[in-house]
Amino acid sequence: MTDRPDAPGPMLRRGPRPLLLHLTLGTLKSTGSNAGSPNSRYDWDNWSVVEEAVRASAAGEVPPTVDPGLIAGIAAYRRHPWSRDLADPPHVWAEGGSRILDYRGTGDGPIVLFVPSLVNRAHVLDLMQGHSMLRFLAAHGVRPLLLDWGWPGAIERGFTLTDYVAGRLERAMEAAVALAGGKIVLAGYCMGGNLAVAAAERRLDLVSALALLATPWDFHAPDPARAQRAAACLPMLEPAMAFNGTLPIDVLQTLFTLLDPFGVGDKFRAFARVDQDSARARLFVAMEDWLNDGLPLVAGVARTCLGTWYGANAPARGEWRIAGLPVNAARLTMPAFVAAPGRDRIVPPESARVLAAAIPGAVLHVPAAGHVGMVAGAGAEAALWRPLLGWLAGLG
Repeated sequence: MTDRPDAPGPMLRRGPRPLLLHLTLGTLKSTGSNAGSPNSRYDWDNWSVVEEAVRASAAGEVPPTVDPGLIAGIAAYRRHPWSRDLADPPHVWAEGGSRILDYRGTGDGPIVLFVPSLVNRAHVLDLMQGHSMLRFLAAHGVRPLLLDWGWPGAIERGFTLTDYVAGRLERAMEAAVALAGGKIVLAGYCMGGNLAVAAAERRLDLVSALALLATPWDFHAPDPARAQRAAACLPMLEPAMAFNGTLPIDVLQTLFTLLDPFGVGDKFRAFARVDQDSARARLFVAMEDWLNDGLPLVAGVARTCLGTWYGANAPARGEWRIAGLPVNAARLTMPAFVAAPGRDRIVPPESARVLAAAIPGAVLHVPAAGHVGMVAGAGAEAALWRPLLGWLAGLG
């Protein structure tokens, strides 16, 4: 039998996750539902329609009609031949499932410890050839270290944010300082920025400067109702967390989907029309592979994120506590760089700007990019990498 030139490749990918939810939402949009209006991502009057899509997908109900453009985009993504081939650099410290990867560098610039989110793989900062912020910085004299949190094992599943910040992160910082022979620059991305703020305030003796990239701080900006709806999900999620002590990846992906219900369908429809041999297609696949290969969030941290951060807006109110003590960003008198991407749908720029205002003398940078595009997109070098490099060079 002769192979057909249009034969599909092996189905190695499971994204976009959760698939049935995205198929259901795509059906709602393609059939002209009012939830598919251009403003629906911020219009909570349509929330009942989105809730119905979540309920139907959770019940395993297959949509009665299928959007062919969406299916074509998903199929093109799943059969795309690209796969990540960047090898991790050596690690210089490990504890539990976590480790510090050392990207070394070509000069005598500062050592910067990067702290990513707990819900996504750390390699978004080292995504692929030509789209690695850490390798770019290393090639320009900086010595980047990456804290890879790893998969939460039996020990981590009992963690709270105090365990992560006052325990594992502080010990990672001490290891980085021992390597540097002095204070280090601490850099946090997304939720990792929240952890970095808390750790830097606790250990002023270890940190010389702080970079916070797309870090949420005012969780009620610009839409308190959206934050409260996220917090209201917590009781419904308790049974899922009781199963193995974590919030599963597909549940997390559902929560992210609700920030922009129809965005995933839109981007896969567009991907179906892209030249599949292009650099643009490879970057899309790399980002989607990363997005769909997340990490479960341990239950104690999930309760804090949804209840204390989104529900009570504790960080902005000065009421979030680590080891019993409130986290006060105003105590961070060290040099600080705060990037609040202007097109961020995960961390609204209004939320990150509050953090810049809270830290005395902080430099506010507003890239014309989105949450992931800022660190790994086609325009990331101009949007963030070079401005961050310039700020690091100015530290002396």
